[in-house]
Order: sequence, then structure tokens, then C-alpha cells
Amino acid sequence: MSPKTVKKALKDAIQAMTDYKWLFSARPGKDNTRNRKFPFQKVIPFILAFRGGTLNHEIMDFFGLDPSAGTSSAFIQRRSTILPEAFESLFHDFSRSVDENKLYRGLRLLAVDGSDLQIAANPKDPDSYYPGVNGQRAYNLLHINAMYDLNQHIYVDALVQKSRKADESAALTAMVDRSAIESALLLADRGYESYNNLAHIQEKGWNFLIRIKDGTAGIASGLALPATDEFDVPFRLKLTNKQSNEVKELLKDKNHYRHITNTIRFDYLPRTSRKYDPAVFFELHFRIVRFPISDTARETIITNLDASAFPLHDIKRLYAMRWGIETSFRNLKHTLGLLHLHAKKVEFVLLEIFAKLTMYNFCELITQSVVIRQTQKTHTYKVNFSDAVHICRQFFLGDVPPPILEAMLMRYISPIRPGRKDTRKLTQKSSASFTYRVA
Repeated sequence: MSPKTVKKALKDAIQAMTDYKWLFSARPGKDNTRNRKFPFQKVIPFILAFRGGTLNHEIMDFFGLDPSAGTSSAFIQRRSTILPEAFESLFHDFSRSVDENKLYRGLRLLAVDGSDLQIAANPKDPDSYYPGVNGQRAYNLLHINAMYDLNQHIYVDALVQKSRKADESAALTAMVDRSAIESALLLADRGYESYNNLAHIQEKGWNFLIRIKDGTAGIASGLALPATDEFDVPFRLKLTNKQSNEVKELLKDKNHYRHITNTIRFDYLPRTSRKYDPAVFFELHFRIVRFPISDTARETIITNLDASAFPLHDIKRLYAMRWGIETSFRNLKHTLGLLHLHAKKVEFVLLEIFAKLTMYNFCELITQSVVIRQTQKTHTYKVNFSDAVHICRQFFLGDVPPPILEAMLMRYISPIRPGRKDTRKLTQKSSASFTYRVA
């Protein structure tokens, strides 16, 4: 897809929102009806183009050094008239319009994961507030649940929750159930190990490949598995929440029957039943695959991919591809600047989250359109995404024609060094204060 096509798709999505701006206004018929210095059709691209500076600097970057441009106070007033759903709608509309349905052996490769985002402290919001401990400042925390296409390198869905009410499994099933994608392989890490999640993916007609716990808790702990470092065992497991005497006899065969307690959410069995109601079973089909990743460590994967089409070495390769969503979160926060928010209230932070997701997709699609001429060198090269974001932002604003865009992207390249490893740093990144921004 050419940069010109990608830009037109985003501009068309913004225009479609503008045509129906009353749908995204806090007070339809009153808000966004008069001609202002920050009209609706300017506020949307303005927020999309946010970098990491103060609001005054963002205004100067967007409108130029124009004394007649609106003030930060005027922008804040205009922003308050726009519903949080506006940018979520823009994100979905744009993502659908640029979806090229790239397949891997007939499947869309979708990774699901979550990432926390610290925002300014607000004790009046108990669902996201965390008081400071051991000298740490208080803060509020949002959790971004995202579904990421590993072939196209774009986000296809996202759902934001307040941290204390966060439920990654509920977010996953919601995104799976509402997806229009027909055939997909969903990859996820251990936090998504759940019979209910597997059932939703199976009933959708998708495939799953999820890392699971390899110990005394989790799905594997209730099955009789080989005591070896490498195996591939198929299962047809029937789940029930009934505990009649007949069912108890069946449950002795733990590789074929499993009891689900009523305290565990499972959407495909009746919540309640009377004593003499017949037992209802739900059948899950899957394989459990274990393989070593070093002399001292091993991974255990649950998947419903066909064993003949996807043997063990393919499972290893596919699971390794899941790391793409982790890299995307890093770029979203640091390169796109999601850590440098321009709002404290959750409803306005949501605007910026979906604006950044939209711009991430915009920049990735344009970057992928550039073909790097590979020379006889030690490494293969790719466009440096950090530099590309700055160039793509200028292209979005209309300051860079397509030929110059491609020439500039090809100028800033970096080598691909496969197999490099670094210790993962799990420290939480705080949001940047409004006071301390780069000039």
C-alpha cells in the first residue's frame, strides 16, 4: 500500500467523522456547531499530530508561528466537547480501511497482550488510583488490552480498562467475539491461560497458541503428561460443571474429563442446574507441546493447530513471533510518545491513547511501503522506526511530498541483528509531568 493511499485513508476517516461530528459531540446540536479557532476538523488532526511537548509547543508546531492561532485554553475547551468514543471510532475505521488481510499459511497472525499506562494521580477515581508507597508518588493506572497483527504490524483492536478493574481474559473474549476476521491464529502469553478463553477462540473458528504454566497450577497440572522435556500430546477434553455420581466416575479419567467449578467463568455451560438435570459437556480440542529453550528452561504451549501441518518446530517459531506485540508497546509509548500525555482526566487520556494507536498504524504502514535496496553487507537493513515516525508525522501534516518522504525514509536505516537478547526491564514507566517537557 503506497504512502499516498495510506494518507488518503486516514484523511477520509477524519472527514467521515467531521460529516457526522454531532455523533461524537458531548452535547449534540450545541457543541461543535459554530466557527471557532479550534473547529472539530482541526482538533482531530491536531491531537493525532501530538508529539511530547507542552500544549503551547504543540500548537506552534501544528499551526506555525501564527499569532492568530488558538490558545491552549481554547483547545482544552474544544477538547471537552468531544466524546472519548470519537478517536476509538477513528482508530477502527482507519484500521479497517487499510487492512490488507495478509495471511500466514491461510491464517491471520494476531497477538494479544496488555500494557499498563501511568497517568496523573486522581484520588477520586478509586478504580485506577494507587497511593504512593516507600516515597513513591501516587498515580493512577490504566491497562491497555490490544490485538496486534504480526504480519501487517498494526493494531486491529484495543480495549482500555482501569487497572483495579482490569480483566485481561474478559478483554480478550470481547475482542475475539466482535472481530470480523474469519480465520486467525491468536498468540498469547501465560496471563491468558483459561478454558473460557480457549472456548471463545474455538467457537469463533480461530486457532490459538498460548504459553501456559508448567507447574502445580493451570491447565497442564490437571492432565497426565509425560515427564520429559519435549513432547506433543493431543487432547479432546470434555468440560462440565455437574458433579453427579455418574460424572464423578467420568472425572477419574482426567485426560478426557474436567470439572469446572461455578466460581470460574465459563460461558458455554449453564450457570445453574437442578439436581436431576442431565450433565452438559463442552468439548475442547487441543495439543499440549513442551520443548526446551535452553539447558535449564522449557516452554509449554497449548494450541489447536493441526499437528501434521504445524509440527513442533513450527510451534517454536510461531510463539517467538509473539514478541512483535511487546516491541509495538515500546514504540507506542516511547517513539510515538504515549508516555507524554496532555491530559489528566481519563476521558481525555482515552482520546490520546486511540490517537496514538491510529498514528502507530499510519507510520508502520508507510514505513513498510519503502523497499530498502539490500547491498552486499554483513546485515540486512530496515527503516529506523524512530526516525520514520518524525518523517511520517510531517507527511501527515502535508509538509512532505511522497517522493521526498520515500527518499528520507531510505536515508535513515538501521541493521537487523537477529538473535540479539537483552535482559527485560520490568520497571513501570511513569507519565511525563506537564512541567518537564522538551522545548
